[in-house]
Amino acid sequence: MSELQVDIIVVGGGLVGASLASRLSAGQHRVALIEGHSSLETVGDWDQRIYAISRASRRFLQDCGAWQRLDPARLAPIRQMRIFGDQRAELRFDAHGAGLNELAIITESRHLQHAIWQGLDRDRLTLIQPARPQQLHMTQDRVSLSLDQGQTLHGKLLVGADGAQSWVRQQWQRLSGSQQQAEAYGQSGVVANFSCSQPHQGTAWQWFQPDGSILAWLPLPGQRMSMVWSCSPERAQSLLALDPASLAEQVAAAGQHQLGDLQLITPAAAFPLRALVLPKLTSPRLALIGDAAHLVHPLAGQGVNLGFQDARDLAQVLLQHPSVDPGLPSLLQRYERMRRFDILAMHGVTKSLHRLFNQPGQLPRWLRNTGLTLTDRLPLLKQELIRHALG
Repeated sequence: MSELQVDIIVVGGGLVGASLASRLSAGQHRVALIEGHSSLETVGDWDQRIYAISRASRRFLQDCGAWQRLDPARLAPIRQMRIFGDQRAELRFDAHGAGLNELAIITESRHLQHAIWQGLDRDRLTLIQPARPQQLHMTQDRVSLSLDQGQTLHGKLLVGADGAQSWVRQQWQRLSGSQQQAEAYGQSGVVANFSCSQPHQGTAWQWFQPDGSILAWLPLPGQRMSMVWSCSPERAQSLLALDPASLAEQVAAAGQHQLGDLQLITPAAAFPLRALVLPKLTSPRLALIGDAAHLVHPLAGQGVNLGFQDARDLAQVLLQHPSVDPGLPSLLQRYERMRRFDILAMHGVTKSLHRLFNQPGQLPRWLRNTGLTLTDRLPLLKQELIRHALG
């Protein structure tokens, strides 16, 4: 059994964990990145998982050196967003009207993952893969992590970036006695990509449906778009059971044929939607980032941006204090204070919208549609919403 002494151990080499490790490797800390898969660098065909990257996240990815490696041909700017209520109300956001080139930029998960991993400096950080944590031991002055391939790492700080089913979070909760669990929305997110007979012109669409489901179309390069349909598990299963032509027709009809005829270009997949906000993101020697720290409804498209902002702020705190023990509560509490408001605000907004559009009856329907219409008529409010979303 071998042992390795580092300063910071990052568990999880996905988008958020790898970006944090990449940013930290520019400093003086000795960093180890633990990833359970043998490789995360393949790009391949169009990915079902896509993200709308905000301006703040793009700046952070530029600092990591990842954004510069992205192929521009696989990026699509969102220049306009149109949101429809379930009673003809519409809210429209326009980049040009806000003095911007775009509201966000769409990229595929694998494409972005590849760019981040290409930038990992193997001379300045220790990458261990495939490996999974098996046992955690924490003392007042260090953390020890045993891996399934026999190695033990000792460090000053453990960062859990291992996703919604975070092993690190579960171990922390076990040690602290916390019972906080993710809350199910009672919906699944169905994702798929389509080619379109009409150009999307950089427009993102979102429809709040009368049955409480939420349909979103996001622009991909060329005449392609990516769909996220948040709906009941029963509806999700019925969509997955359709043949490609029938699924394309249902999706086109639900979106009022705004992009003409559709043709499926990636198989549909579904995942359960859950919410999670922890009372704390840190404890002595430990910090959580990304989906390990919080889960929000995808209706706002901000989940991965929250994660990148976690990584950005934690990296900023640690890089500004290179000679200070990175696991000290005073440093970690500073990171937690930086993140708490944004996480709670996004959680509150998405959960409230989800509840509002799932309330039956004429009064809730009138309130939500009137709210969309009034917001659309208040340019200062729309500019503030854009500013907050961009970061």
